[in-house]
Amino acid sequence: MIYLIISICCSVTVAVLLKLARRYKINILQAVTWNYLFAIGMSCFFFKPSLKELAGASFSPVYLGLGILLPVVFWFLAASVRNIGIVKTDIAQRLSLSISILAAYFLFGDHFNTLKILGLILGFLAIILTLYRKTKSSANAGSWIYPLLVFVGFGAIDILFKQVSQLKQIPYTSSLILIFGLSFIISLIAILYLSVVKKQKLQLVNFLCGCILGIFNFGNILFYLKAHQAMAKSPSTVFAAMNIGVIILGSLIGILIFKEKLNKFNYAGLALALVAIILIRLSQIYAF
Repeated sequence: MIYLIISICCSVTVAVLLKLARRYKINILQAVTWNYLFAIGMSCFFFKPSLKELAGASFSPVYLGLGILLPVVFWFLAASVRNIGIVKTDIAQRLSLSISILAAYFLFGDHFNTLKILGLILGFLAIILTLYRKTKSSANAGSWIYPLLVFVGFGAIDILFKQVSQLKQIPYTSSLILIFGLSFIISLIAILYLSVVKKQKLQLVNFLCGCILGIFNFGNILFYLKAHQAMAKSPSTVFAAMNIGVIILGSLIGILIFKEKLNKFNYAGLALALVAIILIRLSQIYAF
């Protein structure tokens, strides 16, 4: 369980860092770019992949899809945290599980039972309730688009990662290094474009913040994998505990530290989110 607790803390810390980035005028695009560079370094250190293994890997469109989606969705995640807060962003991210469940049925041959259908219905209702708020000005009128993109983006990422796990050419950990490498190249192209065309300065502080972000982003993945290894016979327990833990811890930090305001609909959505995730996970254990 210690691995799972560390993974939850790392995941929520990433959201907190993105929240603080705006306050300290950190360039998110640059920080995310260096985050992937640092994640590559840590992956090589912990996983120790074979160079021959990496060089012999055949190209898969799944790698390219993840290489593009990871940085792009990360930017949407940062925008969502800035605009609507950690609580609602974390819930939108975790409820992207609904998309993965639908893909499991239509793409991977899974089947729906009563618990799973009920969990999906409650999950979508929870999204509507947690994202509801009265808009005071037109400047915030479109802020709902960011958590929606986070919801869809992370759902797509989950589907692609499942496909990566089915690739047998190289180990899953080596695939992660290839994906991080593509994400870094795409992010690097973006910041170089902004530097040359938009005259946006590359600053050391963004590199340092990217390294810190990379530690927790990689830690989230590393200890999540370790939790699955430690509880190999109970993957549903790991997944459920991860999602519920992130929602609860993210909500507590958002409310207590950042003083994020939730209305009664948001609290109801938070409760439904927990119920939805529990039901979806229980549906993989019980057949009714």
